[in-house]
Amino acid sequence: MNVIFSWLRLGGLFLRELMLSVKDVVLTVLHPRRPIRSAIVAVPLDVESRAGITLLANMITLTPGTTSLHVSRDQSTLFVHVMNASDASVSQIKDGFERRIKEVLS
Repeated sequence: MNVIFSWLRLGGLFLRELMLSVKDVVLTVLHPRRPIRSAIVAVPLDVESRAGITLLANMITLTPGTTSLHVSRDQSTLFVHVMNASDASVSQIKDGFERRIKEVLS
């Protein structure tokens, strides 16, 4: 039962992030003068399994405005392109998707 609840929480988080990202992309399209601060960020990985890394990378890529680019050879870092980067971009990924993925896979 706990596993099902963890998956539901991960799905709910993904849907919330999806809606927020769609809103951000739509605002950027409708207001082209809106400042964009795109960047490639390095996300240090705590999730160690290939399945966890794959799930994280795919969830990031499916969220508009972000794209997973590369996983380091030692699988300790995920490089992500972020359309509107902030100082909190890495922590949002780690505290959001990665934390929930670790709960699901543990």
